[in-house]
Amino acid sequence: MLKFLLFCLLLVVCWPLALAALFLYPLIWLVLLPFRLIGIVVGGTFDFIAALFCLPGRMLRAI
Repeated sequence: MLKFLLFCLLLVVCWPLALAALFLYPLIWLVLLPFRLIGIVVGGTFDFIAALFCLPGRMLRAI
């Protein structure tokens, strides 16, 4: 809701900039999507490696 109100304020103050933002937002989102996916994969890999290192300690604690 806040983003919509900010967009309406921008539309009143500077409508060309608001229209440019409206049309460029999906393009920027598409360009940044691969970087977001890479971030998810790298984060998952680091979590997996951390789980592998913590596994012996968990096994000893379970006994």
